[in-house]
Amino acid sequence: MALSFLERKIDPLKQAAYFFGASVALMLLTWLFDQTGWYERDRLFAWSVATAFLLLFAIFNSLMSLNADSFMRYWSRSIYGFLSLAFANGLAAWLCSGVPLGEAQSYRWIYIVVTIGFIVFLTMVNLMKKIVQFAEKEEWNQPRRRR
Repeated sequence: MALSFLERKIDPLKQAAYFFGASVALMLLTWLFDQTGWYERDRLFAWSVATAFLLLFAIFNSLMSLNADSFMRYWSRSIYGFLSLAFANGLAAWLCSGVPLGEAQSYRWIYIVVTIGFIVFLTMVNLMKKIVQFAEKEEWNQPRRRR
């Protein structure tokens, strides 16, 4: 029987590599369209792509953490994957746009917000997982009587 997509166990570092590949492919595709004259891209479009894929990774990785065998191992690998993706996407965006992160207007702050959001997402999902596990262990024999 085939597992659903969210039931699979995909290593966070592989997830980061997949998201990096997709973001670079989109950056290169828009660069190619810009070079051929089909589409005139914004100067900071590569930074939009980099931050969008960083946010997608944060959400997807947090959901995939529900199937992790070891929360601490998954957490550490997720942090390494996120930091690697943030650095690699930032480097790719800088190479495609020619604009460093410090000069990319509000994208520096978006990077910070997505980073904090990633940690919050990962913590919330795993906290909910712990609550559900605790509730499943409890015995619910009979309801409390009220006076």
